[in-house]
Amino acid sequence: MGKVYAFIDSQNLNLGVRSSGWKIDYKKFRLYLTNKYGVERAYMFIGLIGNNQKLYTKLQMAGFILIFKPTVKYFENGKQTVKGNVDAELVLHAAAIEYQNYDKAIIVSGDGDFACLADFLKENEKLLHIFAPNNKYSKLLKPFSQYVVLVGQFRKSVEYKKTGIGVRSKP
Repeated sequence: MGKVYAFIDSQNLNLGVRSSGWKIDYKKFRLYLTNKYGVERAYMFIGLIGNNQKLYTKLQMAGFILIFKPTVKYFENGKQTVKGNVDAELVLHAAAIEYQNYDKAIIVSGDGDFACLADFLKENEKLLHIFAPNNKYSKLLKPFSQYVVLVGQFRKSVEYKKTGIGVRSKP
């Protein structure tokens, strides 16, 4: 199979699994990528928010290479929303910056904006899988259904579980 890299749309992954009623354990997810697919590098594309340093450190310690995108704040339905649109950076890294360095790629997103990348990687025999966070992935990815793996299929291996360890009990 050669060198395998993963390109992860962090927001799509996080919101996608949460909409299915569970949370992902990123350390377990990184281990899963390594153990199951031999992923050497896992690039996580993520919005840069000032007070999220603890999260960024945790992700880096789990083995992800973070690619930051500045975020934009706006109001939607009277509620402040923060958006860091990482699509262009993910495509640029997969199709140009890192393209010569890997043999197979895993795209982690259900976003139809990546259909062009999936098509490019397939044509060049570099597409290994598309990990869709849930079954509501874009119809634009349907032509690549043979490559699509629902993250829920390996939920038991990557689900966050509160252990209770380190929780202080009452005296």
